[in-house]
Amino acid sequence: MPVPESFRTARLEAERIAPSHLPALRALHGDPEAMAELGGVRSVVETDRYLARNMSHWDTHGFGVWMLRHAGGADWIGRLVLRWLRTENVHDVEIGFALRPDQWGRGLATEAAGFALGVARGELELCTLIGVTTPTNEASQRVLYKIGLRHESDVVIEGTHCMLHRVRW
Repeated sequence: MPVPESFRTARLEAERIAPSHLPALRALHGDPEAMAELGGVRSVVETDRYLARNMSHWDTHGFGVWMLRHAGGADWIGRLVLRWLRTENVHDVEIGFALRPDQWGRGLATEAAGFALGVARGELELCTLIGVTTPTNEASQRVLYKIGLRHESDVVIEGTHCMLHRVRW
């Protein structure tokens, strides 16, 4: 069953990442507060590469990054990630999310992540899903725990110490 390129939850709308999202991505990736636990601010070039890499992921795998906005809204408020993560120790589908700081604390990341979890179990028929956080990113850890992931191990990804969380069905 194909993964939806767009979806709607109770409070959110999302669509497959596309070139038209570049200004919103640049704003999100350029925000020091939003990116503090996500590897730091990304340059324009890094964000352009992020967009190209994640559009290619959709083309290759049939799923990837969705951009998020409030249902009925016009402004993009963040992104939801469901993609393959390949590192020295890990080769699994990863769930991730990033919201503008003015959207934090409203349960929106949990709502979006719940949708992605359903896609992982349903359309993708996965038997496991991972999430990666820095040890200090307690807010993202809480979201992952709410949707059923638990800390499994510590890993180093691109030189950064991270916590690997996993759920198995």
